Amino acid sequence: MTGLRILLIEDDAELAELTQEYLRGFDHQVSHEADGSQAVQRILDEQPDLVLLDIMLPGKNGIDICREVREHYRNPIIMLTARSDQIDQIIGLEIGADDYICKPVEPRLLVARINAISRRIQRDNHTPAADESLLQVQGLQINSNAREASHNGQQLSLSTQEYDLLHLLARNAGKVLSREYIFHEVRGLEYDGMSRFVDITISRLRHKIGDDPHQPERIKTVRNRGYLLAT
Repeated sequence: MTGLRILLIEDDAELAELTQEYLRGFDHQVSHEADGSQAVQRILDEQPDLVLLDIMLPGKNGIDICREVREHYRNPIIMLTARSDQIDQIIGLEIGADDYICKPVEPRLLVARINAISRRIQRDNHTPAADESLLQVQGLQINSNAREASHNGQQLSLSTQEYDLLHLLARNAGKVLSREYIFHEVRGLEYDGMSRFVDITISRLRHKIGDDPHQPERIKTVRNRGYLLAT
């Protein structure tokens, strides 16, 4: 598995050094930034394959950093925090974070999450044939070669996992997909029965395509079964 270019944004110098050393043992290239006020520019300039982003930082916190870069940085962001409050997880996912790990981080868990993302990136880098690269479902158009989506001619600004989830729904338009299946396909992990990732990401997609959250017509909830993209 090809290593990733990872930017670690963490103000705890000892933890940062240990994390860098551990991840480099798995062939990842890891750079480090300790100052939150410098993080936005580094993310946008370097465009790493993955950002590990602490929430509590000097200068600017991780929530604000994630919010500011999301429109122009489309690769995965994993948020790290000492907090266990579910509100932080919901906020992180709502502003476009791809994953959320509470500190102290178990190293094997962190590597497992990164490897899942790496597998997904390698899968997505496979270039489909021209006649397979464009999906159109009513007003939605998804270009899998460019990893771009538009709705009624307007390009959508999507995070990595928003795009992956929308692409998954479009590939299976008219078919009900369970939360467990969506979670596994998009995250590369088994569903733990607790995560609200799928529901939050669906909510964000509905907002971006103008689907009424109370009576959605495009991305529909099928009670006790999952979600489908209407055709």
